[in-house]
Amino acid sequence: MKNVVVIGAGTMGNGIAHTFAQSGFKVSLVDVSQDALDRGLKTITTNLDRIIAKGNLTEEQKAETLGNITTFTELKGAVGSADLIVEAATENQDLKLKIFGQMDEFAPANCILATNTSSISITKIAAATKRADKVIGMHFMNPVPIMKLVEIIKGYSTSKETFDTIYEMSKTLGKVPVEVNDYPGFVANRILMPMINESIETLYNGVAGVEEIDTVMKLGMAHPMGPLQLADFIGLDVCLAILNVMYDGFKNPKYAPNPLLVNMVMAGKLGVKSGEGFYDYSESKKAEKVSKMFTK
Repeated sequence: MKNVVVIGAGTMGNGIAHTFAQSGFKVSLVDVSQDALDRGLKTITTNLDRIIAKGNLTEEQKAETLGNITTFTELKGAVGSADLIVEAATENQDLKLKIFGQMDEFAPANCILATNTSSISITKIAAATKRADKVIGMHFMNPVPIMKLVEIIKGYSTSKETFDTIYEMSKTLGKVPVEVNDYPGFVANRILMPMINESIETLYNGVAGVEEIDTVMKLGMAHPMGPLQLADFIGLDVCLAILNVMYDGFKNPKYAPNPLLVNMVMAGKLGVKSGEGFYDYSESKKAEKVSKMFTK
């Protein structure tokens, strides 16, 4: 495998493109918006400069990495010689099914189709194609260039050859692949999202404040980031979408999103990306100031 297409130039997409390009793959980065592509490349460049500053990359390697990335605003022109396509679009089931139908139509017959979904059924996504044996989940963690874990999720019809190919490829990216079966939320989010939701429930019930909840989990449980800060970092809309997928998939009330989370998303308070969530990011991207909504 040499040619990789990444669909989506947002946080996850540009991180995935960066990781493949730095590992020597030729990457086609696709987004419907040229502005999004430009922002994605700017982020990749900034992140490469940070690696250089730490002494872990040379200017020549940076140039090679950026030279490995070509951008496209149309899928059809990007996938003609693709060996692997990784979809990293918004966590929306209907959108992903539409994209996979297009991927299946335009990509070469031998091309593997992967999704970075954090919760949606691989089997359902594969059903939108005529190559279910070549559809697989590659759930990278954010920030992709730094985090080692990749959940490799098999759909009902994913072939052993497809699984083995992606499992071994993940190692060449410097990642640690973990085999996971196809159930809502997989492993990472099946455990993480109920914890975040329960943290919001704790806040909603007035048990403790934002900083207090995060401090308990950081100092008491040795978490590097409190759950409310982490929710802001992930995006409250993404958290809500994942919880809804799990609730719909399991029909278990323990996965039902807390009303506070639902209301915050409806109000556009999405966390870091909107400038406010449980914390106020108007002056700093760090969680240093609690949102006025949660201050006494």
